[in-house]
Amino acid sequence: MNAHQPVVSEPLRVDPVTTEVIGSALSTIVEEMGKAIVRAAYSTNIKERQDCSTVIFDTEGRTVAQAERIPVHLGSLLGISEWVMKNVDLATVEPGDVFIGNDAHTGGGTHLNDIVFLEPVFFEGRLVAWVTNLAHHSDFVDRGHAHIYQEGLRIPPIRLYRKGVLQQDIMDLVLLNCQVPHERINDFRAQMAANRLGVQRYQALCAKYGEPTVRAASAEVLDYAERKTRAGIRTIPDGMYAHSCRFDTPSYDQVLDLKVKVEVKDDEITIDLRDNPEQVRAGINMVYTATLATVYFAVKSLVDPDIPANSGFHRPIHVIADDGSVFKAVSPAAVYTRTDIGQRLVDMIFTALSPAIPDRICAACTGGGLVTLSGTHPRTGRFYVYNEMNGGGMGARAAQDGLDGVQVHTTNTANIPIEALEFEHPVMVERYELVQDSGGAGKWRGGMTMRRRIRVLDHTATVNAGGTNSIVAPWGLFGGRDATTTNVELGEGVAPLKNRNGRVGPSQTIAMVAASGGGYGDPKERDRELVRRDLKEERISEKAAREIYGLDI
Repeated sequence: MNAHQPVVSEPLRVDPVTTEVIGSALSTIVEEMGKAIVRAAYSTNIKERQDCSTVIFDTEGRTVAQAERIPVHLGSLLGISEWVMKNVDLATVEPGDVFIGNDAHTGGGTHLNDIVFLEPVFFEGRLVAWVTNLAHHSDFVDRGHAHIYQEGLRIPPIRLYRKGVLQQDIMDLVLLNCQVPHERINDFRAQMAANRLGVQRYQALCAKYGEPTVRAASAEVLDYAERKTRAGIRTIPDGMYAHSCRFDTPSYDQVLDLKVKVEVKDDEITIDLRDNPEQVRAGINMVYTATLATVYFAVKSLVDPDIPANSGFHRPIHVIADDGSVFKAVSPAAVYTRTDIGQRLVDMIFTALSPAIPDRICAACTGGGLVTLSGTHPRTGRFYVYNEMNGGGMGARAAQDGLDGVQVHTTNTANIPIEALEFEHPVMVERYELVQDSGGAGKWRGGMTMRRRIRVLDHTATVNAGGTNSIVAPWGLFGGRDATTTNVELGEGVAPLKNRNGRVGPSQTIAMVAASGGGYGDPKERDRELVRRDLKEERISEKAAREIYGLDI
């Protein structure tokens, strides 16, 4: 047998205690890899917003462990794993080889800013696993989004390192096409450090327990996740559930009608996305792996959040979509803002299942508000990119208010702290606050959105700002009121943005206010003490307390 071929012999039987210990160790490895990227990263988007993810794949390309970071990133990680398994002769893979990729249509990612590093793990001369990480690189700004050729450099899965040696010509090609290359090279080093850490940790696990035992325990962890998922699906009454909604985003000038059908039968669930709009000439399209990652998140949230995030969990979940649609886009579809439509898909699945499991779902949530500011930094003379998805409000739940000022669903990134933002970029933060009366009213109030107003200190700055739900507000459930819509607030003297793009002069201001979360239940049924508390904390106004909640002030 060729020493470079993966091990395919029959797995051993491993006792439950050892399986649990090894399964926990695998989860710890990917979490430690994620922390390594964040601690070693250079750009604020990764070290502050923590826009990165890590995964271990087995030799068949199955997800063995995924860190609890950004759910939609699984689409990119699945893409590169599947491509390498199908297109690369594994006999040619050597220790120290590292594949890099980002292209949504050739298996490297789900949009071009997410750059993936995939590295093999060898033990005793044999390929035993793959460690993988992804980081979102704030680059490729001032681009069109009619098709993917306008969105940035497309990197198919190729070797960036061979036997541990950097292929400098490949790196030079990538950096030449980046607008902030000094950030990219340092963030790449952080990604490499994370993978090398993962390789060492996995090899140490094999040395301690034996590779056959690790492999057998990994297979059992997948089977356990499948059993746990099927048990969770069985708690949902069998039936066909559906929901349709209108969807708007500033990157596309039309409101789309979206629909989903959810079929629950015994211990399997099928998400049917057929008969949705064809892919459009805007960056909202989702490739199939991005849709899969989104659906996996939604189902996991509903059936059992404690299910291990691996390929065993995926087995009872089926997704159907039409080729060339917004949920299964094909080349050359643009995909830059694919999470816009993905966030709405999660809300649609939740709402479709609300009659069956009303105690587990939440009302519709924010889609987030994206601000990208770029220009020449007056202090360094270098081109800079400030890119941030601002949080909004989470929808209210059956017995709890929605969370305020947060990312939701598949994005799950943090907001950049003011100190880091002002230090790294030529801006000054003037306001950073929750917005009164923004959460959808209800027996349980939707999460409030926030306002972050920045004053621009760069006379060369170009701004791109906007977010979903600028027209169609996130909806409430069971009598709950709708949330507020997304709004971009331009300061005095700022010209209106055209297609959300424009110039901002020195000392001009711009503020992002994303949509909030919808309410749950009739506002008149809200506990009077909770209404008084909201009023005292200025979360709601006296007018809202009196007219919407019926409080006798």
